[in-house]
Amino acid sequence: MLSSGGGSGSCSKDMAVELGDETHVLVVDDSLIDRKLVERLLKNSACKVTTAENALRAVEYLRLGNDTLEGTVSEVNMIITDYCMPGMTGYELLKKIKESSILKEVPVIIMSSENIPTRISQCLEEGAKMFMLKPLKRSDVKQLKWHLMKCRN
Repeated sequence: MLSSGGGSGSCSKDMAVELGDETHVLVVDDSLIDRKLVERLLKNSACKVTTAENALRAVEYLRLGNDTLEGTVSEVNMIITDYCMPGMTGYELLKKIKESSILKEVPVIIMSSENIPTRISQCLEEGAKMFMLKPLKRSDVKQLKWHLMKCRN
């Protein structure tokens, strides 16, 4: 299930000024509680949040692997994904995104409740912009905003 929320009316004024156009973040996590927490934190800072309950749904939403449709999805400015999910891990999703000619520049943030140095290194080497420990906190959103602004400039 995908859910999308928050039009430009939920944008904070400073974020809208800093980023210009509507900011769209895709949040992928199999835990409803973690998904809702990240969505709530981001809606206070970002314009639009779309959620997916697993990596396979995210692949469908992003139209990855379908050359004729790839990129027809509304622009996503950042993807935040859990590492451990059934079916396809966040690491596998990261690799698919980085293989895409259209989406490879979109910053991907990996989240995990497990602090495993080899896992963190592997994700960063594969192209993740950041690795964050769950649960995300309000202070983590400042780092996310910095990455969004850096990537849009």
